[in-house]
Amino acid sequence: MTISQNHRHLGGTLTFLCFTSLHLLQSQGIQPWKENPSYWSFRGEPVLLVGGSDDDNLFQWPADQLIPQLDQLANAGGNVIRNTMSDRQDKGFEVYPFLRLADGRYDLNQWNPVYWDRFERMLRETAKRNIIVQIEIWDRFDYTDNRDRNHWQRHPYHPNNNINYTLKESGFAARYPDHPGANKQAFFYTSPKQRNNQVVLSYQEAFVDKLLGHSLNYEHVLYCIDNETKAEPAWGEYWARRIKERARKEGKTIYVTEMWDAWDLTSAEHRQTFDRPELYDFVDVSQNNHNSGQKHWDNFLHVKNYLSSKPRPMNTTKTYGATGNKFGHTDQDAIERFWRHLIAGAASARFHRPDSGIGLNPKAKACLSAVRLVERSLRFWDLKPVMNRIETIQGSQAYLAESSEQALLCFLPLGTESITINATGYEGSVTITWIRLEDGPIRMKMQVKASKSLSFRVPHTANWLAIVRSEN
Repeated sequence: MTISQNHRHLGGTLTFLCFTSLHLLQSQGIQPWKENPSYWSFRGEPVLLVGGSDDDNLFQWPADQLIPQLDQLANAGGNVIRNTMSDRQDKGFEVYPFLRLADGRYDLNQWNPVYWDRFERMLRETAKRNIIVQIEIWDRFDYTDNRDRNHWQRHPYHPNNNINYTLKESGFAARYPDHPGANKQAFFYTSPKQRNNQVVLSYQEAFVDKLLGHSLNYEHVLYCIDNETKAEPAWGEYWARRIKERARKEGKTIYVTEMWDAWDLTSAEHRQTFDRPELYDFVDVSQNNHNSGQKHWDNFLHVKNYLSSKPRPMNTTKTYGATGNKFGHTDQDAIERFWRHLIAGAASARFHRPDSGIGLNPKAKACLSAVRLVERSLRFWDLKPVMNRIETIQGSQAYLAESSEQALLCFLPLGTESITINATGYEGSVTITWIRLEDGPIRMKMQVKASKSLSFRVPHTANWLAIVRSEN
């Protein structure tokens, strides 16, 4: 072999090795964990996704707002955000994805570089911080006139606002005043198995292709088709298949879900995700967060049991609850829902943005930090609910799970004073580690003796976690 041939051979070998390393890195991006597919893994390691943010479409934020928000999240222990591709003009800095012409109308064949530069920046900055992004491609509220919002009246897809089609050609109505839950917006009927509206569908497809042109370059992205949809199943199915096929052609695997609107997780709506593991790789049960207390707990466990033959990650990307919001929920509701879901087996939990949630306020940050404190002692994916161990509760409620490493994690919400549990297997010397959730978690330890039963009282009025571990 000549020197030049040897050089070419070495160069080819290095190229192959670099390609192989890149492929392995991509193959170990965010994906269901092989050892326990109810949870996620990232770069080959299991990971619990928790987060909170002060908006749903952070990519639209200017850099001087986005970067501090991501840093605050990461510093608190958070590692997931929700990112709707929403462009409605709520706060004044949002932009549309399409180019606006001199006459004020939009050309749906041309892109607005500002929108896509912002999207790329969000992907790049979250990747730097190992923050997983759950993208929602379509948000039904962007295309409504409900409650005088007039988002549809301003939107580039509205025929009056673009140069590409008329009302008659598009099949759109001039106004959509009903709540989007009525599912009257023709925008969500364009797929081939619905109205096969090729005029509008071609522009929707171009938008999704442009989105994927950015996001498929990253390994930390999950995909959800819609925000709390009531669309026909064929709509979500079309987009799920299409984006998966695009990824496959690029040699990549992506993970997709649909988010249904029903608050009752036993409804037929949700089964369209639960019953199709070949299409929907994980489930999002955020709407359960409109429920409280035992109903909230039971609803989630119903789904976990329903999926047991084909387990998948269960994400809750919107944890509702904020004092004074329109739903009548409180900050305390948010804290309780967050911890109930994690103890019951959620793979991802995020506090919803204000004013429907507490976003990334001090209480949210305290909860995120507490999650990472718990992980010093046990792993959430090792937990199984053991409510049958609870004998008595003094106060409102308590939630209990057991680790395979013989440890118990108990959540005692505000108002619960004490608990007595069946201590079989924990007789003798027991260490209780207390973690207070308010205003930056604190941790304290105490040792007690346990017999057939173990009773313990919270140190003082607050939200508490108790980790019980046998020292025998």
